[in-house]
Amino acid sequence: MSNVPEQFTGQAAMNEADGKAYKTQPWSYTPKKWSEDDIDIKVECSGVCGSCLHTISNGWPSPTSYPCIVGHEIIGEVVRVGDNVKHLKLGQRVGVGAQAGSCLECDACKAGLQQHCSGKGGMVGSYQGKWEDGSVSQGGYADYTRVKGQLAVPIPEGLESEPTAPLLCAGVTVYAPLKRHGCGPGKKVGIVGIGGLGHLALQIASAMGAETYALSHSTSKIDDAEKLGVKRDNFIVAKDVKATVEKWSNTFDIILITAPSDNLPLDSLYFKLMAHLGSIILCALPETKLPAFYAHALVGKSLTLAGSLIGGTSEIAELFDLAAKHDIKAWTEARPMSQTTQTLRDMDAGKARYRYVLSNKKQ
Repeated sequence: MSNVPEQFTGQAAMNEADGKAYKTQPWSYTPKKWSEDDIDIKVECSGVCGSCLHTISNGWPSPTSYPCIVGHEIIGEVVRVGDNVKHLKLGQRVGVGAQAGSCLECDACKAGLQQHCSGKGGMVGSYQGKWEDGSVSQGGYADYTRVKGQLAVPIPEGLESEPTAPLLCAGVTVYAPLKRHGCGPGKKVGIVGIGGLGHLALQIASAMGAETYALSHSTSKIDDAEKLGVKRDNFIVAKDVKATVEKWSNTFDIILITAPSDNLPLDSLYFKLMAHLGSIILCALPETKLPAFYAHALVGKSLTLAGSLIGGTSEIAELFDLAAKHDIKAWTEARPMSQTTQTLRDMDAGKARYRYVLSNKKQ
């Protein structure tokens, strides 16, 4: 007999006005109808992602359904396990990223790439997704969450929960495309933006063996970049576009853009910094459309302009192994779950260095 409560309680934005003010309050809801493919997790902590801000403030094209509990960098203890879930057991510490459900049967799901599920219902987000019973998924700023068991990844021993939680979204969002586009020894990789995604990308690219560079608009984070594994000579202040191009043209095999911008200098800067056959990868989404770019810049150097969507359970598991081997950790500040409103406001104000984590153990 399960001791899990029939209703879960989390910190929710109750309506659009609350969302735009990043105001949350306790709200209880009935989770999706239980199936034997499911698990219940007692939430220990949940990272705060920029996507959380966009969602509760109704900033994405898809309208937000209120009340809304966000949070998709979830770590906690398995407290109920469905009969069809064979790889997990009660009491196990697991992580859940941005996807809480999928069809479990299509080729993508079988490969552990559930973010690209092509089966019935598609991928169900950890929040604002639609379950098969018609209910809306709610996220990790809560006491419990219910997800498909196949979407939960065991946490290796030695990885602490709070600095590991952001790996479930921010970390795998940068790891997956770096792996896919050949990051490794002999490659020069530029990371644009030293923030929630960027500070993890610098660690991950270095751990993968690449010569790693940080591109920023000022020198204010040069000391942080060095602590994250970047040589001081590999810190590039790219505010002066002309000077940056003159010094660094035709240099990079990969440029990973982690900072959202409505005015990305693709043609004037990033295309020119690329070596032939290189890849420019977008990992951050602005709320407005991307600027126009010139096809001849891509064709002339045989460049790839790519995007990447989070990461599946197979990629999360690989990243956990890499993190355990190379001591990759998010720089985090943990706060009580009861301080969700203030934490979201501080995140929006750019105060995070470089990731907030909300914790049920710090109440």
